[in-house]
Amino acid sequence: QVQAVTSGGGSVQTGGSLRLSCTASGVPFDAYALAWFRQAPGKGREGVACISWSGAETYYVDSVKGRFTISRDNPKNTLYLQMDSLKPEDTAMYYCAAGSSIYCDSNFKNFRNWGQGTQVIVSS
Repeated sequence: QVQAVTSGGGSVQTGGSLRLSCTASGVPFDAYALAWFRQAPGKGREGVACISWSGAETYYVDSVKGRFTISRDNPKNTLYLQMDSLKPEDTAMYYCAAGSSIYCDSNFKNFRNWGQGTQVIVSS
């Protein structure tokens, strides 16, 4: 059974930065493409970034391109999301998730959340 700890969220002002981390155990970490999802109050779950099993392939939704960077350290079983130039519309609960394939799906289908998520709040 997967156990994951997500951390790094917090409250920042517009233009600030945060680095999220998700460390998992109980699962073959490098057997999956991984992604970050977010869910804002009153809104649906949204995939924002994906990374293939090796890290060679990444995909971002347009709203975060050029501002967010997804990476992974397989020996450390850890997924990261560097978030720069944050905007109030980035405010949400952020979750790491594993796909059903080793490669990214630009539609973010068939991903299941790992762990409890971490809250990001960006104030104007």
